[in-house]
Amino acid sequence: MSETTGIMICGHGSRDAGAVREFENVAKQMAARLAPQAVEFGFLEFATPIIRDGLDALRAKGVTDVLAVPGMLFAAGHAKNDIPSVLNRYAAEHDGISIRYGRELAVDLKMLQAARDRIGEALAAAGGDVPLHDTLLVVVGRGASDPDANSNVAKVTRMLWEGMGFGWAETAYSGVTFPLVEPGLEHAVRLGFRRIVVFPYFLFTGILVNRIYDATDRVAGRHPEIEFVKASYLGDHPRVLDTLVERIDEIEAGANVMNCQMCKYRSQVIGFEDEVGLPQESHHHHVEGIGTGTTGHAHDHHHQHDHAHGHDHGHAHDHGHHPYPHADHPLGPVTLKSD
Repeated sequence: MSETTGIMICGHGSRDAGAVREFENVAKQMAARLAPQAVEFGFLEFATPIIRDGLDALRAKGVTDVLAVPGMLFAAGHAKNDIPSVLNRYAAEHDGISIRYGRELAVDLKMLQAARDRIGEALAAAGGDVPLHDTLLVVVGRGASDPDANSNVAKVTRMLWEGMGFGWAETAYSGVTFPLVEPGLEHAVRLGFRRIVVFPYFLFTGILVNRIYDATDRVAGRHPEIEFVKASYLGDHPRVLDTLVERIDEIEAGANVMNCQMCKYRSQVIGFEDEVGLPQESHHHHVEGIGTGTTGHAHDHHHQHDHAHGHDHGHAHDHGHHPYPHADHPLGPVTLKSD
């Protein structure tokens, strides 16, 4: 890389201060790995600095060629639409700067190795003599209104299930789609396993991870005959950082390819046919940099809406926040209404 090339790590952002600190820690570790290249970071919503601030900092250091990567597990609306929209607008507003965008962390062997280690750590801490073939694994993803991203969580589940030799495995989600954690775990307990491991396939802590653990505690309280083990999220596992470095190298090598075969904005995915060809635009301006915590934000932002992303579809549609087609599914977000 040349002296005028810089790295921009784009995060989602969180109202949880711990999640923000953990993302900042990863960004600092990446800066140490990639020195002397300039490395900055920014968030799409809630936390500061926002993405534009990070890009301003790179420009102030003389960077004219930005390699931007989403610090996100899968390509749903944020990685496909919102971050590219912010980057494209910034490039259009500032002459002399080029921004090349990388792909998400995705289903990757290094990421699976990190997940295996977190699950293994939890099992080692739990101890006991329960064999893996009498243990059920529940992998919990974030949940999105993009079925392609949701299906990737299911693939991670299968890879860990078969790779580690669990007796059974299930997939659940923390929001938007179905099954959510509590109904998913209630289904899992009926399968008759002595131990259930709950693994949040998340990068960082936050409100959703806490929600996963709280739901696990509630189900465990109703089923004392089953041992529940709560594994940690991925965090700054070295293999996560290795994957981020690889994504940056892909941009530099011109090998950055996003798999759009199952993208609901491009193809008629079953149940999402009316979202093909939506224009690319972000709706996160109202929550950029508003800060962490519960103050300053007057409504819950569950992202139960859909986004478009950067394909030239040749269609002209007015952009709207499409409702998730299965929002009333009895195992989905409706189960949270009593909370």
